[in-house]
Amino acid sequence: MSTAPPAAVPSPPSPPAATAAAAGYRPGRTLRLRVEARRQLRRRRTMIVAALLAALPFILIIAFAIGGTPKKGRNGPTLIDTATASGANFAATCLFVSAGFVLVVPVALFCGDTVASEAGWSSLRYLLAAPVPRTRLLGVKLAVALGFSAVALVLLPAVALVAGTVAYGWGDLELPTGGALASGDALPRLAVAVAYIFVSQLVTAALAFWLSTKTDAPLGAVGGAVGLTIVGNVLDAVTALGSWRDVLPAHWQFSWADALQPSLEWSGMLQGASVSVSYAIVLTALAFRGFRTKDVVS
Repeated sequence: MSTAPPAAVPSPPSPPAATAAAAGYRPGRTLRLRVEARRQLRRRRTMIVAALLAALPFILIIAFAIGGTPKKGRNGPTLIDTATASGANFAATCLFVSAGFVLVVPVALFCGDTVASEAGWSSLRYLLAAPVPRTRLLGVKLAVALGFSAVALVLLPAVALVAGTVAYGWGDLELPTGGALASGDALPRLAVAVAYIFVSQLVTAALAFWLSTKTDAPLGAVGGAVGLTIVGNVLDAVTALGSWRDVLPAHWQFSWADALQPSLEWSGMLQGASVSVSYAIVLTALAFRGFRTKDVVS
């Protein structure tokens, strides 16, 4: 007795292709710069840093009002000796007293807090699951952090220039070693000085950013970057190191003062910029390479 062949069972529909499921997905449209900038701008630490930097020039004005005209220091004339000569002099003085440490802190804070804070909030894995490509995540966050750092470095001398002009008047930029820069030349020279300070801080920025990809503790990344910057300053003070100090970014941190000379000197700033950019490129590459394969669980 013959039996009829079994009826053909229809095969289940094949799952949609990955390209079809991801229709409309564009990696370049995830985590846009303006969205990240708005998030960082609304954070309390951004407001506090801006307020402190804006308040520093007024604190110095009060200090000069109480203490009187600055006197020549033991180690020869400095920009502080001419702080009250004009608004331009006061802006240069604010740069002189803050470039070594005060301006390091906001750069380390903005760059060191950017990735580690997401891990600390346990939101980093959700950003990557959005999905935001890891390279784009780092690129956007680094760009925003550097932008905020640049604003912080410009804010201090800008407020100092306005406050100093109101307090001491507008005039030539008197040089502590003698001579003066005309008021029309002072602003471009100060702009060159601020630009160099930003370039010199790229080492701290890249170091903080690299540490931020290695830890879930923002304070660890920020503190580590500031601490290593201080170590560099200490090593630069060890004259026994001789020419070895030339490879330390701290050795060139005050080369911006060459912009405030009767004849603009570029050699020191060019050497310092090359050292700073070289370190920054290496540290940034390490951050991207390590984070690309990192097991993100926070």
